[in-house]
Amino acid sequence: MSHPPSAIIRVMSSIQLLPDLLINQIAAGEVIERPASALKELLENSLDAGAAEIAVQLEGGGIKRLVVRDNGGGINKEQLPLALMRHATSKIASLEDLQKVASMGFRGEALASMAAVAQLALTSRTADTEHAWKVEALDGAQSEPAPAAHPQGTSIEMRELYFNTPARRKFLKSESTEYAWCEEVFKRIALSRPDVAFSLQRDGKSIWQLAATRSPRPLAGEGLGERVAAILGPEFGQHAVTVERQIGALHLYGIAALPAYSRSTRDEQYFFVNGRFVRDKVLMHAVRQAYQDILHHQRHPAFVLFLDMPPEQVDVNVHPAKSEVRFRESQGIHQFVFHALQDALGATMGASQSSPSPSGRGVGVRESAESDSATFRQQAGSYAGTQQNIPFNAAQPQAAYKLWEESSAIREQEANTVGWVERSDTHQSSSQANDGYRDAPPILQNTEHPLGFALGQLSGIYILSQNQQGLIVVDMHAAHERIVYERLKTAFDAQQMPTQPLLIPVTFAAEALDIATAEEEQEALNQLGFDIAPLSTNTLAVRAMPAMLKQSHAETAAREVLHELRDFGASRALTERRNSLLATLACHSAVRANQQLSIPEMNAILREMEHTERADQCNHGRPTWFQVTLAELDAMFMRGK
Repeated sequence: MSHPPSAIIRVMSSIQLLPDLLINQIAAGEVIERPASALKELLENSLDAGAAEIAVQLEGGGIKRLVVRDNGGGINKEQLPLALMRHATSKIASLEDLQKVASMGFRGEALASMAAVAQLALTSRTADTEHAWKVEALDGAQSEPAPAAHPQGTSIEMRELYFNTPARRKFLKSESTEYAWCEEVFKRIALSRPDVAFSLQRDGKSIWQLAATRSPRPLAGEGLGERVAAILGPEFGQHAVTVERQIGALHLYGIAALPAYSRSTRDEQYFFVNGRFVRDKVLMHAVRQAYQDILHHQRHPAFVLFLDMPPEQVDVNVHPAKSEVRFRESQGIHQFVFHALQDALGATMGASQSSPSPSGRGVGVRESAESDSATFRQQAGSYAGTQQNIPFNAAQPQAAYKLWEESSAIREQEANTVGWVERSDTHQSSSQANDGYRDAPPILQNTEHPLGFALGQLSGIYILSQNQQGLIVVDMHAAHERIVYERLKTAFDAQQMPTQPLLIPVTFAAEALDIATAEEEQEALNQLGFDIAPLSTNTLAVRAMPAMLKQSHAETAAREVLHELRDFGASRALTERRNSLLATLACHSAVRANQQLSIPEMNAILREMEHTERADQCNHGRPTWFQVTLAELDAMFMRGK
């Protein structure tokens, strides 16, 4: 019986041991994903060596050349060859050590992996030796230690990453993109240790010079505040609160920004566990819960937080990059972080509201057009005793009437001079109506518009509409958000995203990662309807954007798209995360609370809702409108009783 070629299974004649070089090259694909991965491992090794000063040099984004020099304890001549061998480490020696590892590195894989896929040179000198020693590695082969000139400490130079695996090198991005990732790793490590001096050079140009502060594990505001201000800018510290709580061996400290400094992206979120930068779902959920009552759901908090705890209570051996951890008591850690952060934010918000700023509002209250209804009511409540002027637009029937005319049923009713619909408890004809309402359009018993016609706005949040059943209350932001979201989905799936060129491009300051992403992901940006191009090393310009979005939100929308592409890649962002991305864009484009709309604009939203799928719920699952029937209103006022 013959089999098609695709059904033939090739069986190896025998099982063979892989050569060490190939093993290290395979491991390098996990440990050294890109130059930034190598930089992270080398910086952590320098910190483990007790370095007080660390200097980084990058050429070609770290692909051509990456050098890390420190003044740590150094490596003696006899141990230099071991440093480049697989699974050779000074950090652990037993399973017990692994279960309570306190050092940054411990696997002994990083240097061996680098030596397998790059040209590596290691130079080191200890305090008790007259000169340094140097070893070099190429294609898995090591040289003998040779004398070299070097102060106390270690320098590691890596050249031509993946030069011997060209297929793997093709997956690296442009030099600017790889540099941007290296810089992000540099900033994370520098934030984790304010007591260490750091410097960074790019292609011979000095980019960062960070002086050391006084304390290796500083309380928030001492040392850490200086380092945060140097990296994230002084504005962060001016709108931040100190966080510190200790219960037994658990110690949480750092700086968390107030809602006034909220961000449109997650670019300023740094959480360190025992000095190691991590992205952990338990910790991030605790942070989100602490902010949920004071921050709009589309904004993101900024923070630099440190959690120190016994090493045996956390497993750092979860992921090759050591960026994920697993807590032994995750629920307890969650509650500890949540309550510590909530109390710190609550105390500061209360103080700021009791001590008004010169503008008359507490500095903790975020003034933004993006405020949701709860935030709006909180702000409005501070003006107790002042009657709000609610524009019902009762004196503007002609504007709405022009839209109502489009209904053939209304025109027929007008021809027959039919007035207001009679109700059994009033028996009032149009001729008996009050003169103030004589010109108002009739309310039809049979209408093609189930959401009725707008009467006005309530508190700048809700549209009040009248239909044949009674009163409809519409959350205008939630409803418009669903409308724009469904439009974006339809246009994206049909690959016909309408684009609006901007007469005057919108420019904004951007991080190196954003600029690199804009250069690399032009095809994905075009597919989403954006034309974003770098103007300089730190400025981007939005030259076109989806026609469904508002130009006033061009910068925010561009930042959201770029961060999604850089964090997840174009493939994931446009497939499995497509709905989340489009929903975010829709939210930024929808009308905001306290935005005054005209009667025609309100009616336009109602008509769009009637022709939009799932318009009765917003993108987050909340209802967009409620019906209050005439019978329910009668019951409220006890009519007929």
